[in-house]
Amino acid sequence: MQLLPIFADQLSHGLVSLAGGSKSQSTIVMMEVAAEADAVWHHRKKLVFLFSAMRHFAAELEENGWRVRYVKLDDPQNLGSFDAEIARAVQELKPERIVLTEPGEWRVEQMALGWANAFGVPVDILPDTRFLCSRTEFADWAHGRKELRMDFFYREMRRKSGLLMEGDKPVGGQWNFDHDNRKPASQDLFMPKIPQFAPDEITTEVMAMVEARFPGRFGDIDPFTFPVTAQSAREAAADFIEKRLSGFGDYQDAMLSGEDYLYHSVLSPAINAGLLDPLMLCRAAEAAYTAGKAPLNAVEGFIRQIIGWREYVRGVYWLKMPKYAQMNVLGAKRPLPGLYWDGETRMNCVASVVRQTQRTAYAHHIQRLMVTGNFALLAGIDPHALHEWYLAVYADAFEWVEMPNTMGMSQFADGGILGSKPYAASGAYINKMSDYCSNCAYDPKQRTGKRACPFNALYWDFLERNRTTLAANRRLAMPYATWRKMSETDRTAILEQARLVFHRLEAGEV
Repeated sequence: MQLLPIFADQLSHGLVSLAGGSKSQSTIVMMEVAAEADAVWHHRKKLVFLFSAMRHFAAELEENGWRVRYVKLDDPQNLGSFDAEIARAVQELKPERIVLTEPGEWRVEQMALGWANAFGVPVDILPDTRFLCSRTEFADWAHGRKELRMDFFYREMRRKSGLLMEGDKPVGGQWNFDHDNRKPASQDLFMPKIPQFAPDEITTEVMAMVEARFPGRFGDIDPFTFPVTAQSAREAAADFIEKRLSGFGDYQDAMLSGEDYLYHSVLSPAINAGLLDPLMLCRAAEAAYTAGKAPLNAVEGFIRQIIGWREYVRGVYWLKMPKYAQMNVLGAKRPLPGLYWDGETRMNCVASVVRQTQRTAYAHHIQRLMVTGNFALLAGIDPHALHEWYLAVYADAFEWVEMPNTMGMSQFADGGILGSKPYAASGAYINKMSDYCSNCAYDPKQRTGKRACPFNALYWDFLERNRTTLAANRRLAMPYATWRKMSETDRTAILEQARLVFHRLEAGEV
């Protein structure tokens, strides 16, 4: 008999460890444990999503004839960790071996690698075939390259998958249509609503458990509308393809008050948990383009996020761990301000995104990168503290995908492994891509003074305090030239304004 552990990001019936297992000679082990629920201050809606999705998946496995050993968080005998629960299963079931699909997180894989010695049972860790690019393939691609740029990796994945390809050439004559995907949105746009899935008996039970177990934890539980089964996730995907994909490209970078989702798919939680096949989703988007139901810029942008960016950050994560987690090239050390948890700030953009996050456990990539991430970068907040915040508050956040996005893309803590420059911006960018500034106490056009947008002074302060590290970056040549051309009086006033912002930030008054 073999033991088959399955984790919360492996809820796929095509999982390689299941494909090679015998139903009559296997016991699947699934575990809700306190060590993982408390690893960071996970959003309560995220916990409901994961535990409910796990319980539904376990029920489906049993219906398909598998024997499932499922440990609930509120089971009186729950031992609280993966190690302890696997040890108990080994002791009680006496398996001949443990077989699992490679975990998504480095820490969990290290734990699994120790099981053979700890329990005296052989352990087989199989490659996760749900990704287009294996870890080994990515390492081979990265070998000898001075820069690991996503654009070049993405082209390889397009060729490998055949998505949006005409022979060896990209459909439309170019690989990337990102320049067409930067339109701001306005309130008069028609915004199709995302589908909502009412909690069933299993989900309702999980909601009650999470409410009782984590009463003071960040995040609203109600309303809970995430899809928690493969069937409901496929329905959500079909709805996106039909109703919102056509507008996704134009407005994927836009931010609009009162519109939590705009034209985004909101499928990342289901994809990252394993409820949706990423490649099948990309092929459905491609079919919409072929049928004339969605423009090329929208479909290419959507596919790039999945087979380009998602696969790329996973590759970087496994290539660079465990050292990647501790990188801090810019030496940022400021503690994470309380406003990230309570949204108590006069900066309307930050308050809006934090409060949306509290309600929904979701924010799209520009809200994360250019609002909460941008502010943390400019303010010199400890990137590891920010990483733990993102990991905690978003339903789609698993470490392998979230950490590189935060430490690399957002905070430049890796010194340019992931991105060629820091994604630093003043209030002008937020004003261009959102309507947040129209209802803000601060003026995005002012650098100094009582109503000056904090992003403005912090932007120039960020460049000045990191000049030794960043001045040679060719993509920052223009802002540094602009800074040098300012009068000494203006530069001094801006840096003094930045000191005032830091003082207010520490006092909780920004």
